[in-house]
Amino acid sequence: MTQEFELAASLADGVKDRSGAWVFVRGFTAHWTGALESGDGWAEADLVAAEERLGVRLPAALREAYLLFGRRRDLTSNHDVLLGPAELYVDAAGEALVFRHENQGAASWGVLLDSLRDDDPAVFVRPDLADKSAERWEAWLERLSLCFVEIVLSESLQADGELCDFLDADDDTVGLIEEHAVRLPFPAYPIGEVENGIRWFLGQDVLLRDDGGAAVLARGRTAADLDRVRDLIPGDWLDGSR
Repeated sequence: MTQEFELAASLADGVKDRSGAWVFVRGFTAHWTGALESGDGWAEADLVAAEERLGVRLPAALREAYLLFGRRRDLTSNHDVLLGPAELYVDAAGEALVFRHENQGAASWGVLLDSLRDDDPAVFVRPDLADKSAERWEAWLERLSLCFVEIVLSESLQADGELCDFLDADDDTVGLIEEHAVRLPFPAYPIGEVENGIRWFLGQDVLLRDDGGAAVLARGRTAADLDRVRDLIPGDWLDGSR
């Protein structure tokens, strides 16, 4: 890692509160994806218009994230989609304010309406099921700012080009990750998932996400960094032939 930005240390501060989250996002983007610039966020007028249309006050954490980087699709919408202010909506059941969709419509993320008064409320996910009566808002992450840190990290793994790759995990994969990478200080999620939760690691300038032992996503600072981790964690990497 560079002296200017220590990912693990910055993330440890970033998961504490929303101010730390935005400091982390600024540092991470500057050193891994492209620094934030003016114009990367939505205008205050866009958020006010959304609030007037919806008849609700957006939580502080949601407003701050949208103002800081809400228009940077490379940070928010490489795979899943962060809705713009004009696209925010209340779900049909009148239970949650929805702000994010899974890329194929398989799930939505939202904040429960009765928690909108909180500055940094919990985030819930609702799967799109064939049996609509079985759908529920399920706990995802305990704070909205934490969710936006996760969004920036996860979407960075889905960028086009030679820096990212995907691996279907086998029985040995998790052990190799734990051997060659350091667990990052981000809580396993969704909330309540202990054994099969999503976990984050850093290994030799490669960011790794372990999806409960089922799959691994990786992003290197450079293509050489990613190649090095492919050698340390062998398997049928999707783009390993590059």
